[in-house]
Amino acid sequence: MRYHSVVLSADKTPQRMRRNPSGWRIADLEAVAESRGLEYRRPGHGWSHVIFSASGVREIVSVPSKRPIKPVYVKQFLALLDGAKGDQLT
Repeated sequence: MRYHSVVLSADKTPQRMRRNPSGWRIADLEAVAESRGLEYRRPGHGWSHVIFSASGVREIVSVPSKRPIKPVYVKQFLALLDGAKGDQLT
């Protein structure tokens, strides 16, 4: 049920992630990535990580698929999101 609420409110989710970077799932990050135009992929057979990237941004973020995601990975994801947004403005 939480997944559906995140998908419906993906525009507000990054704000909530900034306030509390703990306890997020990979599905939450994927929903935000889709709504904001970030690309993501699950390389390999085990899908132990999900790799997020944005066109025009050099950095990528590799996030372990284990739940819950550690706050450091959420912060890296948000930095990528900010970099993608800044790139679109220029």
